[in-house]
Amino acid sequence: MLRALHRWPWPRELTAACRDSRTLTQVHALMIVTGAFKCGASNGHLIAAYSGAGDRPAARSVFENSPKGKISTWNAVIIAYSRVNAPDEVLRLYRRMVSEGQAHPDSSTFTVAIKACASLQDLETGEEIWSLAALSGYSRDVFVCSSLLNLYAKCCKMDKAMEVFDGMPKRDLVSWTTMIAGFASAGRPFDGIGIFQRMQSEGLRGDGVVMVGLIQACASLAEMRVGRSVHGYVIRHYPELDLIIETGLVDMYAKNGLLDHAFQVLERMPRRNVVSWSALISGLAQNGFAGEALRTLIGMQKDGGLEPDPVALVSSLLACSQVGFLRQGKTIHGYIVRRHELDKISATAVIDMYSKCGSLSTARLLFDRTSSRDSISWNAMISSYGLHGRGREALDVFLQMREAEVLPDHATFASLLSALSHSGMVEEGRRWFSLMANQFGIDPSEKHYACMVDLLARSGFVQEAYELTKAMPTEPGIAVWVALLSGCRHRGNLLLGEEVAERVLRLGSDDLGVYALVSNFFAAEKKWDRVAEVRTAMKKMPAKKVPGYSLVEVDGRLHGFLVEDETHPQHREITRMLGELGIEMRKMGYRPQTEFVLHDLDEEAKTRMLCTHSERLAIAYALLNTAPGARILIFKNLRVCGDCHAATKLISKIVDREIVVRDSKRFHHFKDGACSCGDFW
Repeated sequence: MLRALHRWPWPRELTAACRDSRTLTQVHALMIVTGAFKCGASNGHLIAAYSGAGDRPAARSVFENSPKGKISTWNAVIIAYSRVNAPDEVLRLYRRMVSEGQAHPDSSTFTVAIKACASLQDLETGEEIWSLAALSGYSRDVFVCSSLLNLYAKCCKMDKAMEVFDGMPKRDLVSWTTMIAGFASAGRPFDGIGIFQRMQSEGLRGDGVVMVGLIQACASLAEMRVGRSVHGYVIRHYPELDLIIETGLVDMYAKNGLLDHAFQVLERMPRRNVVSWSALISGLAQNGFAGEALRTLIGMQKDGGLEPDPVALVSSLLACSQVGFLRQGKTIHGYIVRRHELDKISATAVIDMYSKCGSLSTARLLFDRTSSRDSISWNAMISSYGLHGRGREALDVFLQMREAEVLPDHATFASLLSALSHSGMVEEGRRWFSLMANQFGIDPSEKHYACMVDLLARSGFVQEAYELTKAMPTEPGIAVWVALLSGCRHRGNLLLGEEVAERVLRLGSDDLGVYALVSNFFAAEKKWDRVAEVRTAMKKMPAKKVPGYSLVEVDGRLHGFLVEDETHPQHREITRMLGELGIEMRKMGYRPQTEFVLHDLDEEAKTRMLCTHSERLAIAYALLNTAPGARILIFKNLRVCGDCHAATKLISKIVDREIVVRDSKRFHHFKDGACSCGDFW
């Protein structure tokens, strides 16, 4: 073998020609015998060859025993670790090279080192490396600059990325792609589209990667006209669409609620993989199409014959949370445990699912069993207690989080203040709102102000809540005024409420629920002319009001009811059950609170409407079809009205059952004629 090797070109071509570690060992030995190894000129090629053959220990051994004066040797080992995604080791080697000073970094060194910083999102170290690169004469190097662009994009510093991009004398396709994708990830899709238009004006045509970045930018846009235009461009210029582009289109349409378009793209795909299906499931779940998301998960397994990946499973758990489908959620949880690792993301999703499906004790059990908990896990548990109106427990978890030395963030305080608000814990809310900035250095955002305004206003401190809006460093947004208006309505402060309602109308909103709140406020004042004005404005809006509905799970199936719903097969039995309950409720002193019917109707019609609210129909159905004593769990997409709240308290006592209702804001646990919210919601 060695005789044959002597006839090969020596030694660079020789190492490049070898493909297995055993042959490379012989070449390595020959280099030592002939003195080539001691010279070190080709040791970098030997390191690269060992690395390419998958023998990283041998590559590292060659490096450690080589002369350190040649940059090719350093680059070979640094690149070897970069290719196996070991950014920490890349940076350790880079620092060692700089500190030893035997070799000077070149374009390849700086490019790979900054790429490692991007992987770690270590902006400070990346900028230090860039400073040395600029001092070394690489400030206009296309590869180093592209790597820096990637670092800034990963760290969402797109203004800095733009400065570097504009200063580059030459830009390769990677640079353009990085900018487009970076703006999309940073929530600045129009800027990403602008970069693409600049690219076209310079006579460049993007490849598939550019198109994917552009589609990602469009996926962030609420207006889909641009997205459709990009789709048309892709069809015209890329008649043979690849799987990644088609998956991006599915994701774009699904995230923007255009389900028909998403399904059409998916159905026309000659090949579909797990990512394609997951993109659709994720988009459906994020837009509130829970039923479609779960049906797509089943279709993926039946029609596609594919195993769902963690993205699809987490999205499906979100769908279960939205509609309270506990049995399906348990099934998905079991699947994750059997087929995948229950990592931080999936564990947090499972905890959130159990909490939102009414099983708070299970959520806490899983939380306590999670060994590695980050701020997201703690936030989820705090939020879970808040959702169930258990502010004291939420505060306890927050204090445990501090003991565990996990730093709270903006989301932590938003969850905590919301939990305190749902429990009417005014003093605790005031204290932690103050400490948030003074002790933790976190400036309150509008969301935190909205929580405090909600807590104060609904606890009767309406004027204090109003003064807090004046103390905000920026002009209060619609979320703050809506919280104050809700408190004014709850506490009967009609004079201030009218002023706030006018502010809400002036600000405008695409959310029909906001206009519904204003309309209901005026209806409570019996100002029917103003009600008519608001509802006329609502009719002109492109979005349509979602009707109130309630869901209940019985025998593993979800049953839905609308107000005054007469379509259910058991409608007669449900009506009879409600009538019997009504008789018993009146014996206990119940009187219909017709002021919660916000329509200009006579009292008899209002009473009839109250009796057929969707949650009452769902409760009656559950009583007819579940075992005596079984807990009933109802999910309502709107807030529970005061009359239904009072009625459900009485029903829980009459039938001797726990009735749990999750409305759009929180859980209500009714038992023995009382509610866990203490009539504060």
